[in-house]
Amino acid sequence: MLIAVDIGNTNITLGVYEGEELRFVSRLASDRSRTADQYTVEIGSILSFNGACAQAGAAIVSSVVPDLTQAVTTALRSLTGSRPLVVGPGLKTGLNIRTDIPGQLGADLVAGAVGAIQKYPLPCLVVDLGTASKISLIDRTGTYCGCTISPGVGISLNALVNNGSLLPNVSLAMPRHVIGTNSEDCIRSGVVFGTAGMLDGLIDHIEQESRDPIAAIVATGGYAGSIIPCCQHDIVLDDTLLLDGLRAIYLKNSH
Repeated sequence: MLIAVDIGNTNITLGVYEGEELRFVSRLASDRSRTADQYTVEIGSILSFNGACAQAGAAIVSSVVPDLTQAVTTALRSLTGSRPLVVGPGLKTGLNIRTDIPGQLGADLVAGAVGAIQKYPLPCLVVDLGTASKISLIDRTGTYCGCTISPGVGISLNALVNNGSLLPNVSLAMPRHVIGTNSEDCIRSGVVFGTAGMLDGLIDHIEQESRDPIAAIVATGGYAGSIIPCCQHDIVLDDTLLLDGLRAIYLKNSH
């Protein structure tokens, strides 16, 4: 059994594999105040609830939250009895990174790129809609060329509501119309269609710069399901892309 964990600024996503099969996915809040013991109890409860036994298992972690990395990896070591692999310098990923400072590339972007190379034709764009909105380019040779980073959907929505005295909080359901007729629908339309339009525009610019035609565009992240249906480009939703990438990285380092 392999436990793949992606630690993000908002959520911790946990997936359990039995061989090639992803048995289940669970999400926890990224809470910097929790201790390793608390994460041990919580992750252990999730595994038990889903009928998974961590003993004699293994784990791999990607993290963009250093404050949580130690607590979660300590919890996983307690549960599995083995030291988890952590995506970072020194771990084999098979990914050629062509950026100014390759060591600074986020572990989530590495895992997503590896997952995309395993599952989709190249060149490929990976759209990750989490705390930040990111679009990564992987060229036809499987080289990570770079990315764009924009404020995430949640950040943009919270900034709008918190700085507008009369603006209400809204859920990000699919807008019924582009032009809203009440405050909630107007905000929902602006955020959802606005983000979709931004993504379409960025993809157009990336395609113009790319030496080869883009063969696939894949989207992942907590907000992808709300935004991608409103995009004009043909974009594949893949909720498990990062977890599948983590499994691929684990296999590269387990022999």
